Amino acid sequence: MTTTDQKPIGSPFSAATSAEEVMDGLDLSGTTAVVTGGYSGLGLETTRALAAAGAHVVVPARRPGTARTVLQDVEGCEVIAMDLADLGSVRAAAAQIRDRLGRLDLLMAVAGIMATPERRVGPGWEGQLAANHFGHFALTGELYPLLAAADGARVVVNSSAGHVLTDIRWHDPHFRTGYDKWLAYGQAKTANALFAVHLDALGRDDGVRAFALHPGKIITGLQREMSLREQLDRGWVDEHGHVIGSGFKTPAQGAATGLWAATSPLLDGLGGLYLEDCDVAGVSGPEQSMDDGGVRSYAIAPDAAARLWELSLAATGTTPLAR
Repeated sequence: MTTTDQKPIGSPFSAATSAEEVMDGLDLSGTTAVVTGGYSGLGLETTRALAAAGAHVVVPARRPGTARTVLQDVEGCEVIAMDLADLGSVRAAAAQIRDRLGRLDLLMAVAGIMATPERRVGPGWEGQLAANHFGHFALTGELYPLLAAADGARVVVNSSAGHVLTDIRWHDPHFRTGYDKWLAYGQAKTANALFAVHLDALGRDDGVRAFALHPGKIITGLQREMSLREQLDRGWVDEHGHVIGSGFKTPAQGAATGLWAATSPLLDGLGGLYLEDCDVAGVSGPEQSMDDGGVRSYAIAPDAAARLWELSLAATGTTPLAR
């Protein structure tokens, strides 16, 4: 992947496209998928759409009882317990998935947290980087043999326009010198984008391709750590919590880009790209705001992606990818 590949490819879909429109007419019978966060918000829309098309969907869930209740009417779906912020839990969940599946066609990294109060997990890691990036990094490493066995797997990682807030803070990725919840979120979302870049570079010879994406602005459970006042001040909602801000998508529209990434034949032979509005995004400049769209060059830089990969291997103790 080079930055010259990072440009729209003429998708027939748009920001207004829904999950149902992306999946219309697709038959995923015989396909296996893992959807993190697959029982709320965008993840729930993703699980329902994949299952409705015939895929067998495994949903790792931090709250498995809640997940089973929410998904009880979704055929072809099973829930296993997993906490992305706990690497022991991630590895145990991956072992269960390996026992159940012989191959994995789609790994959808949808789960995430945003703008949380300062939390330390594991050996003192910053919580947003741990849950949003390290957890998915370790899960992907553990499931890689299943992805390689699929001969054409795709890994789809939910990043965000929030990546424009900051590059990786190489000097202090865990905010030892003072915590800022929005910079921590932005760094984690940059990490998600860079993860897809290097995973694609390593996996393409095994037929494993990876994409990162911005799903759009959607009010879901992702905002649960934010006060109503914070959301009011940003012009997102009214005093009753109803969405009033411009440019917001429904959850079904928010899930569309990830489903397009997972299934579109237009992306055959491509990978390591950042997507938005059901197309490949363009590269944005530092003068552009978060709402202007596009991806910062630092979030798709191959050298930075390789550096983050090595940092993540060392931090998590994940073994290098193996078939």
